[in-house]
Amino acid sequence: MKEPIRTSSGTVLPRLTAEQAETRRYLTRTLLNKMHLMPVGDPVAYSASEDGSLVYYFDPRQVREAPPEQWYKPSAAELIQPLQLESGSVIGRMSTKRAAELGYYTKERLAQMHYDVAEEPVAYTLRNDKSVIYFYDKETAIRQPLMCVQCGKEVRYRRKLCRACFEADLAVRRAEGDAHRNAEYHMKRERVLFFDLELTGVYDHDEIISVSIMNGAGEMLMNTLVRPTHKKKWKQTEKIHGITPAMVADAPLLSDLTPRIKELFAGADVIIAYGISTDYAHIKYIYETQAERDALHDKTRCAAAEFVRYLQEHHPDLTHASLSDAMQVLGVTWDGVAHTSVADTIACAKVWEHLFPNYYED
Repeated sequence: MKEPIRTSSGTVLPRLTAEQAETRRYLTRTLLNKMHLMPVGDPVAYSASEDGSLVYYFDPRQVREAPPEQWYKPSAAELIQPLQLESGSVIGRMSTKRAAELGYYTKERLAQMHYDVAEEPVAYTLRNDKSVIYFYDKETAIRQPLMCVQCGKEVRYRRKLCRACFEADLAVRRAEGDAHRNAEYHMKRERVLFFDLELTGVYDHDEIISVSIMNGAGEMLMNTLVRPTHKKKWKQTEKIHGITPAMVADAPLLSDLTPRIKELFAGADVIIAYGISTDYAHIKYIYETQAERDALHDKTRCAAAEFVRYLQEHHPDLTHASLSDAMQVLGVTWDGVAHTSVADTIACAKVWEHLFPNYYED
């Protein structure tokens, strides 16, 4: 098991002898074709012949039935203009269109796709001058390391850049982001609102069952359950926010709360939520006209989007960006029961002030 190679997906394959592969009951592509099967994953090993050509082996537990159009694999005698290779294998002639349908390409085309040929040809065609053009199976080709799109000299690391170019780009983006976050915005705390909704589900037809609105001074201006008009139960989201149908049975309807919500939003310069798109998608329906909805949208800011930017600039190795993740990274603690609208509203305000320490005029 030496001389491992890497497939196009990055899998490292060990080298085996044909006897070792047979002992493990691995199947070659030829055997798969005979059984009308095709692999659903990468090869699991390979062997090399004396002429340097490779034979890939597949795990019989990772195969499926091939499409009917691929069942018929002609024998050497039945191949269209059969051509014998140096290894003794016989391949047939096919059109370029048919080859592409099967995932077969010329060596030059594979190189353009950043692949290196590993196995011997699987088919061929002829140029006008009768010279031979070989086709190779892309599935068994080896993916070339992609080069940096900026310098073109080193292998890509992140964002299609090599490590040096990525770190240089990161330094620029971080400086720009820090300037954005540390700028003085001179906002009045009373005119900055944070809000959060709890819903019966995640779809447009789901309803609001809790609303919390707080200003930048920490004053809770609204914190109430809401009685839905259509939904009678919401077992999946109930597990998250803990709001049961019985808890909202005597709560006000959203229509009862709409005048006060509109009044609060009208008096705000900025309205912030963590993941504003979901909250806006449901709260916008308290407004009747598109112009009113657009005016509301113009005031909204997304704390999640700002945290994602901060994360990409200061913690590029981290990928999760939920409200809990933001709190952990920024050192923010919960007030109240997590994942309730009031606790999420307070947490969002804390995250925002950590990201924008000079946001308020004081």
